[in-house]
Amino acid sequence: MEEVKRIEELRTLLEKLSYEYYVLDHPSVSDQEYDRYMQELIALEQKHPECYDANSPTQRVGGAVLEGFEKVEHRRMMLSLGNVFNYEELVAFDERVRALEPDVRYVVELKIDGLAMSLIYRDGRFVQAVTRGDGTIGEDVTSNIKTIPSIPMRIDEPGEVEVRGEVYMPKASFRRLNSEREANGEELFANPRNAAAGSVRQLDSTVCAKRGLDAFWYYFVNAQEHGIHSHEEALEELSRLHLRVNPLRRCCNNVDEIWAFIEEISARRHELPYEIDGMVIKVDDLNAQTRLGTTVKVPRWATAYKFPAEEVTTRLLDIVLTVGRTGRITPNAVLEPVRVAGTTVSAAQLHNEDMIREKDIRIHDIVVVRKAGDIIPEVVRPDIERRDGSQQPYQFPTTCPVCGGHLLRLPQEAAHYCINQDCPARVVESMIHFASRDAMDIDTLGDKRVEQLHGWGLLDSIEDIYRLKTHREELTAKEGYQEKSVLKLLAAIEDSKQRPLEDLLFGLGIRQVGKKAARVLAKHFLHMDALMAAEEDELTAIRDIGAITAKSIVAFFAEEKNRQLIEALRQEGLRMDSEAETIQQSSFTGKTVVLTGTLSLYTRNEAKAILQSLGANVAGSVSKKTDLVIYGENAGSKLTKAQELGVETMDEEAFAREVNTHENQDD
Repeated sequence: MEEVKRIEELRTLLEKLSYEYYVLDHPSVSDQEYDRYMQELIALEQKHPECYDANSPTQRVGGAVLEGFEKVEHRRMMLSLGNVFNYEELVAFDERVRALEPDVRYVVELKIDGLAMSLIYRDGRFVQAVTRGDGTIGEDVTSNIKTIPSIPMRIDEPGEVEVRGEVYMPKASFRRLNSEREANGEELFANPRNAAAGSVRQLDSTVCAKRGLDAFWYYFVNAQEHGIHSHEEALEELSRLHLRVNPLRRCCNNVDEIWAFIEEISARRHELPYEIDGMVIKVDDLNAQTRLGTTVKVPRWATAYKFPAEEVTTRLLDIVLTVGRTGRITPNAVLEPVRVAGTTVSAAQLHNEDMIREKDIRIHDIVVVRKAGDIIPEVVRPDIERRDGSQQPYQFPTTCPVCGGHLLRLPQEAAHYCINQDCPARVVESMIHFASRDAMDIDTLGDKRVEQLHGWGLLDSIEDIYRLKTHREELTAKEGYQEKSVLKLLAAIEDSKQRPLEDLLFGLGIRQVGKKAARVLAKHFLHMDALMAAEEDELTAIRDIGAITAKSIVAFFAEEKNRQLIEALRQEGLRMDSEAETIQQSSFTGKTVVLTGTLSLYTRNEAKAILQSLGANVAGSVSKKTDLVIYGENAGSKLTKAQELGVETMDEEAFAREVNTHENQDD
């Protein structure tokens, strides 16, 4: 049929045009013409639903909403790289390589600061994208990665092709995203790498599609299976397949050539449209790579040169204190603005009183500043020789800078705390935490908006969040609060009432209770009332709940104000329970079990769910505490480690027989 043939023609054409636009930056048609072809394809696909293809250019906009990301075991481990930090260490790396490969040649590339990713193509079709994870097991993020326009959905290469690279957020996309989040009162991303990682892990792929991500591909994993003999040749082949490869790379024959290229890139790194945090040096010959091999964690044929943290001097104008949701006091340096690693820095965290005293940091000092890991500003040291007598040792205050309440330093802790629970700063921070993604996940109620609503007198406590609906007309009259955005905020607040008990417990900000402890408590007690009535010894009897955490939980619920908060939230309709897990007594009950290898009878998630229903604790790595390792085909290092440690092992067929035995007992 002509229309079906036209669908394939348009898909091929649009892939070609996307490559020209997003990879070559040299489009051959106008935007209007591209849109016309796209609209024609959309119309034809709607007319011929039997021609649906998940890899069609029309499917890049996203739309899939997932409950979570499935775990995937890499067929070939995604190793991390070893690091060198100076010329001497680079020479030492070269000497180790030349001891086995005297005539070595290297390929030197830019180290993109993003999220490591593996792509799988089979017979020319894109089939899967998996994050690095722990190097052995990553997460399937296919639905999000396919929204990145520079990644081809089809390549001209038969068989299986696995490529690895870095998904990143360009600086321009990062600036635009943070501007939008600031306007919406949402928490800003700290840097492009965090923004890229957060975008890729969005469960709604339409969100990821709007974030402006891109990617560079730097490793053809099974290149030799395709007749390729060198890394440089592999990169050229990836370019031929229309995968985006960074052109800023150089073949080098010795350390001096490598160092010259490092210095060249280092001088211009801040001019690049994306972030880099170093350079990667790889042996070019693939057979030589094989001969050199790997250690347990890193390849011997490659290393990363990490740029040294840029240090600058500026004047420390003041030290100011901020108050967190637990009352923790954090001192911060107010700096004369200075450019560090490509951005202007005007503040840096000083952590606690001991750090200020140990470094002898004083107001009006000239101080050395750098970015730890090229991200977080820190004061390295004062320039003592430049003191002029106006500097005096800093005296840590004894009262809260916000409420004037007494500050307490707990035994064996470096931090000071404001112990006034009504301190406005603590109230604001507690509401920000409560609404955060990891807690009650109230969309659009970010830190800026909480501060704004608190300033207007509309939010003075956590329970006030659920009373905002009574201020709808007042809100819509405020500048920047249109009817649509107010309705979205109120709907998100209403939806949060159905969050499970573990999210509520974490949101309450109980000292020592993080996400994991909240999950453990919710699973054990199932209802808020049961937890509130628990004694310390009952809590410490629970696995993963220690004495300090137990004491903190009991103290929290002993306070009348906290009990009143929970009752108010109950009256507002918040969920106070967690669904009980049906646990069947079995030979797996109470055992720590690890799954490894490729399972054929179950998916990894199915096997994990079965084990948990039979009372097992499923772990991700093998240790002396592991009771059992269940393995499928191509089981690797985990099975080997289990055998070395004498841990019991079971193949998938034996596991299936055991599961069937328990199912038959139920019948």
